[in-house]
Amino acid sequence: MPNNFAQMYGEYLRDESRQVGNAESIVFPKTEEEIISSVKEMSRKNIQITTQGARTGLAASAVPFGGHIINLSRMNKVTAAKYDKENDRFFLKVQPGLLLTELRKFLVNKSFVTSDWDEDSIEALNYMGINRWFFATDPTETSASMGGIAACNASGAKSFRYGSARDHITGLRIVLADGDLLTIKRGQYIAKGKEFIMKTESGRIIKGQLPNYQMPNVKKNTSGYYNKEGMDMLDLFIGSDGTLGIISEIEIELSKVQAACWGITIFMPSEDKAIDLVRALRKEIIVDSIDLNLQPSAIEFFSHKALEMLRNQQKTNPAFSNIQEIKESYHTAVYIEIEKDSDEEIWSEVKKLGAVINSLGGNEDETWVANNPTNLEKLHEFRHACPECVNMQIDNIKKIDKTITKLGTDMSVPDNKLKEIINIYNEDIEKNNLQAVIFGHIGDNHLHVNIIPRNIEEYEKGKELFLKWAENVSHMGGAVSAEHGVGKLKAPFLEKMYNEEEIKEMRKLKKIFDPAQLLNRGTIFAYEEGEI
Repeated sequence: MPNNFAQMYGEYLRDESRQVGNAESIVFPKTEEEIISSVKEMSRKNIQITTQGARTGLAASAVPFGGHIINLSRMNKVTAAKYDKENDRFFLKVQPGLLLTELRKFLVNKSFVTSDWDEDSIEALNYMGINRWFFATDPTETSASMGGIAACNASGAKSFRYGSARDHITGLRIVLADGDLLTIKRGQYIAKGKEFIMKTESGRIIKGQLPNYQMPNVKKNTSGYYNKEGMDMLDLFIGSDGTLGIISEIEIELSKVQAACWGITIFMPSEDKAIDLVRALRKEIIVDSIDLNLQPSAIEFFSHKALEMLRNQQKTNPAFSNIQEIKESYHTAVYIEIEKDSDEEIWSEVKKLGAVINSLGGNEDETWVANNPTNLEKLHEFRHACPECVNMQIDNIKKIDKTITKLGTDMSVPDNKLKEIINIYNEDIEKNNLQAVIFGHIGDNHLHVNIIPRNIEEYEKGKELFLKWAENVSHMGGAVSAEHGVGKLKAPFLEKMYNEEEIKEMRKLKKIFDPAQLLNRGTIFAYEEGEI
């Protein structure tokens, strides 16, 4: 590999976290065998490995801290299909470099079918149809790779109904740090209490004990290794940020598309009233004896400052002119998506929703309703405009000071702590005179606070606040990372959530699968010299 590595492969030293690392070599395998060959070579030489997919992650998992990069972007095929006719269930096997956008195209036009598909897979396509099945994990970044989605247990807007990637992954093939291969199907390896035992393809037995730490009681959590007594061991690898092995194949289960899908953006007079609406949608409270039964797939939140940011961009930036007009009277927004068997079924519940909106001080007449694919796409553009706008502003600031990177939280709290944590965020932002917007998956109490620093002093203030919020969230019984993984960026946050002994338990668990600590070193917890 030439000495001018950064010049030739500089783009592979960074991801969407805006962090930049360093490496000495890189490979782009096209097959599982090529991954194994590269891993065995690095293992012999005791060289650390960073695994990459599309590098869309926000936690710097794909940023190398030296050593060798295995970039999986060229392993981008759907390799098999299976239809369980008896139970009406559909499964696909995909390579880790397949992009979510490519998977969605496949589900529409059955592209990516290769000559090595077996007869059963080809026959299964007869039951697929068009727009009958979809992959329910719905991250904002649709160019994410399937390996990355599995590695960080991604979720997205529709997680309120469909859960995270873990709920839709039924099997993995994993290349371990010595080049051995582990194949796991859901239900194949179940821990007995805390004891687990697995067998690699070479016949090697891997056994050990799960940690003692308890995971937080929240709906979304990707903070460290998944850990429960009697757990399915497949779940340990999902969300492990590539630190236990390199995913070479993923089996996913698809979900059935329902006949009707509506999107509704509701504007409320205050953030407090918006939270009351969320609680009504979650059936925690009943407003004016109106019992809502919408069962939304998604419940999203956009703070007053977020709407103000978009409103200002609409006036000056043509890139945001295609989203609907955000009037000055719009204070805080809640976006919901509803899927049912018919438009009539949705409409009967939407009429009740209008009454709830009015009772809470909103105006149902100013609500945006989309009940067809074209209008729904417009609301999706509005939802995606917030993170795009933040990224654009950060990129402009980096032109002035390259040391400034994106500051965005990914924390979740229990239901009864939602108002409290939003109040803490707002008070701390105001107290420190920072520019920030809040948006995200409020249905799961999972909000993204994005601080937009105007100089290095504000950047440092923001980083201090994030550590404080990690401590606040941990004391509330929450998670410091809900869907992006810990990566390298949030390792200090994890130390606020778990004590030193519990972090040591995670390290010990990693060493069972990666004794020399070669895989994604510095991810989840900092590497300590002498560990090997």
